[in-house]
Amino acid sequence: MADATAKFYAKAFLAALNKEIDFASDTLKMQLHTSSYTPDLLAHDYHDDLTNEVANGNGYTTGGATLSSVTCTLVTAANATAWATGTAYKVGQLVRKTTTNGHIYRCIVAGTSHAETEPTWPTNPGEDVTDGTVKWEEAGSCYIKLDFDDVTWSASTITARYAVVVDTTPGSSATNPLILLIDFGGDQSSNSADFKVQLPADGAALIRIT
Repeated sequence: MADATAKFYAKAFLAALNKEIDFASDTLKMQLHTSSYTPDLLAHDYHDDLTNEVANGNGYTTGGATLSSVTCTLVTAANATAWATGTAYKVGQLVRKTTTNGHIYRCIVAGTSHAETEPTWPTNPGEDVTDGTVKWEEAGSCYIKLDFDDVTWSASTITARYAVVVDTTPGSSATNPLILLIDFGGDQSSNSADFKVQLPADGAALIRIT
């Protein structure tokens, strides 16, 4: 599967505060949508806003696959992944100083970190620093990590542009909150093979909230 970007539907936070979403106990499902779906992260809030789900059959079941091992945890700067020399970083990745200074830094320009020298890390909110061909932005002192097992549709023939995570516990299309949109960046296809949405190999979360 190609590199993807993941973003929350804006009203997922409101739904969580209103106790419509319980990450610890609710059933969350990931479903696939074609490029004909036009996401609106601000306006779309419930399942009935979604269109153009991948058709049932050929290894895919309408409504999607149930997520397993869902966790939502708080990660402090001391426990964040340490910066490393000569490493390729993608936009959105989070690191800390090798000897933690209580701050987390988010990659805002993808590239490769300096081969030898650690940057002088800023401590003012939102301040940035260049590191090799990477640019980092100060992003606070902790983050919330949403994580779950990879999702695979085995022996499938599927073409999809998006994956959407939905909380199905409330029970109806009009009340099931939308949580997460994953954009593959273009159509991805399987032909009698695995269609897999895979989280980063280093065990990092698919999405983090700083």
